Amino acid sequence: MLILPPATIGILGSGQLGRMLALAARRSGYRIHVFSPEANSPAGQVADREFVAAYDDLAAVRDFARSVDVVTYEFENVPLATAETCAAIVPLRPGPQALRVAQNRLREKTFFVENGLPTVPFAAVHSLTDLQTGLAQIGCPALLKTAVSGYDGKGQIKLNHPDEAAGAWQAVGEVDCILEGWVAFERELSMVAARDVNGRIAHYNLIENSHANHILDVSVAPANVPPPVLAQAEAMVQTVLTALDVVGVLCVEFFLTPTPGRLLLNEIAPRPHNSGHLTIEACVTSQFEQQLRTVCGLPVGDTTYLRPAAMANLLGDLWSFSYEETEEQKGERKISAKSAKSVDKNRTPNWPAVLTHPHRKLHLYGKESARPGRKMGHLTALASSAAEAEKIVRGARRRLETGD
Repeated sequence: MLILPPATIGILGSGQLGRMLALAARRSGYRIHVFSPEANSPAGQVADREFVAAYDDLAAVRDFARSVDVVTYEFENVPLATAETCAAIVPLRPGPQALRVAQNRLREKTFFVENGLPTVPFAAVHSLTDLQTGLAQIGCPALLKTAVSGYDGKGQIKLNHPDEAAGAWQAVGEVDCILEGWVAFERELSMVAARDVNGRIAHYNLIENSHANHILDVSVAPANVPPPVLAQAEAMVQTVLTALDVVGVLCVEFFLTPTPGRLLLNEIAPRPHNSGHLTIEACVTSQFEQQLRTVCGLPVGDTTYLRPAAMANLLGDLWSFSYEETEEQKGERKISAKSAKSVDKNRTPNWPAVLTHPHRKLHLYGKESARPGRKMGHLTALASSAAEAEKIVRGARRRLETGD
């Protein structure tokens, strides 16, 4: 079923991923409706219509689904009942099965094993006894993660000794969890890929990722890996996309271990991915245009890199910083010399300073308030090599961090 302009695309969720999909869709003449509990959201700001209701308000979900020609989602924690309600009215791409697997870590790891995909050792944890048994089997260190909801390092605890089990179990709220063996990995990699209605697959090569405080910090592409590693990743991604019958975009995250050429699957995301933002400038077809194409029944686009690229996340910390006030500034604010020297100040980062370079691109997500750790935007840099692109983008962000 082809869905052509000026058809309406529905997006469950209304954050930055939905915003960038909406912008890609507008260029091709599509209309956009979004559904989420938040008004004036990043995606809602550029949508034709913003449905604001709770995800479990299925009557509102039905109204939303009836207003569009196809539904996709921009994050994997949309309730399954919400997705299935949409799927009963219009095509939902990717389908509910991909969502069901991706939103539960235990189901996700079980899916990997059932499909012969290598991953870390793991155990299901439904009680303190399960946790203690799992630690005896897997050993320490290990990671205890809530089975659902956690992201960017939330909902997970590292255990260095079996004696920490009781405290960790209490700290996660005594909810269903998964215990994962600790991996001494060399690098973290991801592969964003798309599959169309005819089963054709296109991928964006491997992307190398570095994290800070469990949040993606910088992504570099194409990753510098041997051809056999890339071939392994392609085969594994194809297995995931085919087994889940994905129509749309999906990202697979990998650990590259010190053992030469050994990849372990970490997790999947059945949507565009933070590490794939650099494809907007770097590739013939961005991950968002790719999502648009595939959910509308169009063929996958060309994923060739025009130039190597790097992307740096911009967190809310950039909007608040400490600085030393001059005496004149103190006088202007009518504060005494006895006041604290270090003053917290909200400010707009110095965007012109980083945009003087011709191959830096700034993306801001339209979020109303900045707070530490919140993804507010990203910078992308293109260069003749991935290493040079990374140097440029890190240097640009450093200027923002220092306030220069």
